[in-house]
Amino acid sequence: MIKLAEIITTQDVETIFDTIHAMVALVESDGRLVSWNSAFESCKKTIPSAVNLNELFSPNDKSLLHGKLSNGLLNHWAVEFPLNGAGPSKYCDCIFIPIDDERVLFIAERMESDIALQEMIERLNRRVKLFQIESEFSKKIARNKQIEMDAVMVQASEVAHVDPLTFLVNRRTIIKELQDEVMRAERYHSMLSVSVVDVDNFKAVNDTFGHPIGDEVLRQVAHQLRESIRHPDMVGRYGGEEFLIILPNSDSAAASEQAARLCKQVRETVVRVKENEVNITLSVGVAQFRVGVDTWDTLLNNADNAMYEAKKNGRDRWYIAK
Repeated sequence: MIKLAEIITTQDVETIFDTIHAMVALVESDGRLVSWNSAFESCKKTIPSAVNLNELFSPNDKSLLHGKLSNGLLNHWAVEFPLNGAGPSKYCDCIFIPIDDERVLFIAERMESDIALQEMIERLNRRVKLFQIESEFSKKIARNKQIEMDAVMVQASEVAHVDPLTFLVNRRTIIKELQDEVMRAERYHSMLSVSVVDVDNFKAVNDTFGHPIGDEVLRQVAHQLRESIRHPDMVGRYGGEEFLIILPNSDSAAASEQAARLCKQVRETVVRVKENEVNITLSVGVAQFRVGVDTWDTLLNNADNAMYEAKKNGRDRWYIAK
């Protein structure tokens, strides 16, 4: 085939183009017609004034034509094309071949038989299947990325709301819960109490046993608090060795009963860390929300003051705010 291309002259090519049944036209990159063979001339008679290739195509195929010209890809495609001035349009197997000077050679050959049409359909079906496979692969990647993003969002939420040492909710989250509960109690005139819990002599624990042992003490206290409160209540790390318990729909009597139980439970528990045994106690301050009087910060301040009263009176006890 290469030798044949080498020996054919320009005059031979012109003769060949005028002899073959395929329609051949030389067009600019924008589709403007430059030159064409006799087979194409019979097609152009349908619209004698046409100066651009897209004028010979149906409206639905013009955008397809533009895309093919822009891409300049050597692939076949099928389109309805007028073959003469009187007869109906027929399907043609078309191809664009880029040549020098940014021009393109347009070749369209009529599908004379059902076999040719079937081959074109099968070729198109293979391309459709390829596109479907690529589409499913892209969807799978997108789903995996969404799963990864959801996991990152969950981790980010945990970092934002959970105290990394005790795994209780952190100060910001427990304060937000307190604010919400105060608004609810104010609106519905319901009961609400809070308890501020402090580990007694915690500085001495750190000084005697070291900070790693102190951290383990806080973790075990946090575990006991979480396991000992009722379901509607919430406990969070308020800061340092202090914890905050929110008791919705509870008065100060119910909160003090809980405080007494927590003090007894921690007092009777020996915290064992490696070869060390640590005895700890709690001081708890209890305050009840007063509708129309308290805000969330005054309620918290009352409970905090009550906790210091418990410490003043010997620690290992609870005290109700006056």
